[in-house]
Parts: sequence; structure tokens; C-alpha cells
Amino acid sequence: MGFEPPQRLVRALGEVYGEPAAADWLARLPALTAEALSANGPELTVERVAAPGGRSSLVLLVRRSDGTPAVLKIPAGAAPELEGAALAHWNGWGAVQLVGSDGGALLLERLHPEVSLRSLPEAKALLEAAGTVRRLWVEPPAGHSFETVEERTGRRTEPMRAAAKADPMLEPLVSAALAAREELVAHSPEVLLLHGNFRQSKVLAGERAPWLTVGPEPLVGERAYDLARLVRDRVEDLIASPGGAATARRRVNKLADSLDVDRERLHGWTLFRAVESGTRALAVGRRREGELTLEFAGWL
Repeated sequence: MGFEPPQRLVRALGEVYGEPAAADWLARLPALTAEALSANGPELTVERVAAPGGRSSLVLLVRRSDGTPAVLKIPAGAAPELEGAALAHWNGWGAVQLVGSDGGALLLERLHPEVSLRSLPEAKALLEAAGTVRRLWVEPPAGHSFETVEERTGRRTEPMRAAAKADPMLEPLVSAALAAREELVAHSPEVLLLHGNFRQSKVLAGERAPWLTVGPEPLVGERAYDLARLVRDRVEDLIASPGGAATARRRVNKLADSLDVDRERLHGWTLFRAVESGTRALAVGRRREGELTLEFAGWL
């Protein structure tokens, strides 16, 4: 296939998997793409690569034999069975419609990748985001293989401790985040299917519905965990605002109240997820992102 993967994807793969593994996957990408196109229907015609695209998958804009636009998503990590299972369970309710899944790729309904909730004013974007994410919170399918919130967050605690050990200035924030997690996982009030990485940029304009979410990293657990990433959306604007700290705390309360989520649990998960994301960004060299996220966490 004659195309170049977006630089955003190339950089992200190097950060997550290391340069040798990323280079190996990129070298195999033409063959992987040809396999995915064939497996999902030889009638698919590639229009172009979606850019800047995501950080974990190559996204191709394609057309089916009847002219219907679609998207072919080829992940860089494991085969996308869990993402496909979540999308199939939602069946287009609040999320992009799964058309097919074969050859290590997902064939999806085409949305408008250039128009996300980040294109809206902040207050309107948060309102639409809340209305979208609440549709996803349903009972998980019987016999599912999704990991739990406790399992996913548990895997991320050791890198946080390592970050605090390497930089003692981070120790108070990391300790507070880890303590919050321990208290939260001791008792989960509900077990629902969650998006796992929900934020404004994951909600795109559609045709059959105004806004639909994409790119789930599905797991099961409580709604407060899923909502926590949304709280710090547009963190750069919050940091630049003279009233950013108060605005951040108000946002926790406003989102919790609008979606009937416990304020303290949302506060705790927001703290944990911000500290985890900030320390992870620092570890891979995204210093500005890490510092902004940790400054936000310090406000909480």
C-alpha cells in the first residue's frame, strides 16, 4: 500500500512499545493492511489515511462496494477483540457502529473525524459529553472477558511508585493518588461496561446521531472511573486560567451531580487518573504534558 503512517502514530508507538518494536510493526504495516482489507471484504476501496489519526492504530478511510463510506482501523497492539466486543454490545447506542471485525482489524461506520466535541465551547462540549457517555453505561455482556477497574489500575501502580522514587517531589501526589485508589477499589458500587478512555476528542459528529464515541478501551466497573478523564479535558486552558483550580473543582461537582455519580468517588478517581497519566507522560519524555497534568492533580 502506498501511504505513510501519521507521525503522531509513529511517535506514540515508539513511546509505548519501544523503537525496535515500533519499527518492526511499521515495516509489516503494508502486509497487515492488505490482509485486513481482504478479510473485511475485497470490495473495500481505500480513500486515504486519517490524519493526525490515533496513537495506537492506523485508521483508513474506505468505501464499500455500494459506495457507503466506512473506516478500517488496524491496531498496533493486540487484536481488537475487546474493543469489537464492546462496540457490538453497544450496537451503535452512543458509540460508532461496528460493521465487521476480521483480519486483526475493525470495520466501522464512518463519522466525521475532523469534528469532535473539542470544536464546541467548553460548557456545551461537557453537556454533550455527559449525554453521550451515559448511554454507554450498561450491563456488560454475559461471559465477557473485560478486565475490571481494579485490575487495570493495579497494573499502573508500580510505575507510579517508581516515578516517585526517581523524583521525591512527586511522592506526596503519588501517595495521595495510590491511597485514593486503595479506598475506591475496596468497594465498587456498580459493575457496568465502561468506555475506559472517554474524553471530548473521543466523541465525533455523526450522521445517524449528532455525537458518537469512538476508541474505547473497555473494562467493567463504576461510572466515576469512566468520568474521571473527562474532568481534566482542556487542561491547558484550565492551567492558563487565573481561576483554573476553582474551575476544576467545580467541574468535578457539576459532572458528578449531572450524572448522579458520587462526588467523592469522582474526585478520587480524577486524582488517581491524573497522577497516573502525568507520571506516565514524564516517563516517556512528554514533559510539558506531564507537568500540566500533575499541576492539575495538585489542585484537587
